[in-house]
Amino acid sequence: MPENESWEYSLYIPNDLRAVTVSRRTLRLILTMHGLIRLVDVAELLATELVSNAVRHTKGPAALRVRWSAGVLRIGAWDADPAPPEPPRPLGQLAESEEGRGLALVRACADVWGWQPLARDGNRGKYVWCELAAAA
Repeated sequence: MPENESWEYSLYIPNDLRAVTVSRRTLRLILTMHGLIRLVDVAELLATELVSNAVRHTKGPAALRVRWSAGVLRIGAWDADPAPPEPPRPLGQLAESEEGRGLALVRACADVWGWQPLARDGNRGKYVWCELAAAA
């Protein structure tokens, strides 16, 4: 499939830590099928952090969303908790910490990241996303 075509995938996952591995492997397959293998390593790291946060810090279901458009890969995780994510701390402050590295890694590895609250059909939640631009 040509890289200039847009596409999007969603993977709905239960609140289960095993979903992190399923999400990572699914993302690898999607990117490989679309000829974007050069993005796989960083994309897997980013998806792992986003999905892990969604599963560990909320009680409901979650989803991984992957979108390719105009040379930009957007990876996002939806969860049912409308509370904003904890702001990432600088990586230097996390050297001894076992917790709180996720969004710091996302901020360090992605070109841009953000989050937005979501409300649909009476359901509330949030979507945390990041983007990687494909270098030519």
